[in-house]
Amino acid sequence: MQIKLAPVQAPYFKDARLLIAADCTAFAYGDFHNDFIAGRITLIGCPKLDMVDYSEKLTEIIRLNDIRDVTIVRMEVPCCGGLEQAAIKALKNSGKFIPWQVVTISIDGKIME
Repeated sequence: MQIKLAPVQAPYFKDARLLIAADCTAFAYGDFHNDFIAGRITLIGCPKLDMVDYSEKLTEIIRLNDIRDVTIVRMEVPCCGGLEQAAIKALKNSGKFIPWQVVTISIDGKIME
């Protein structure tokens, strides 16, 4: 679901493993569904195309729901830095301690270490 369209509270967020992903990551990384979407609630967005700061919406989603962990998947391109920063800001502003990780996909479709 697009971040900008997601409700801040919904039953599917209860005890959820949350995936926040850049729109293009699923197209760049061939096994995206198996490696990232399976078992997670997925929110997607592109700060370059949407021209919004997702941090307030993501803060409310994290604050108002029982989120188990957060995985942020972004591309190595600079515009994806906005998505990563918004998610990290939301985690900090939520007032909760939730395990999280960032995975970066290269422009040639590989996970960067």
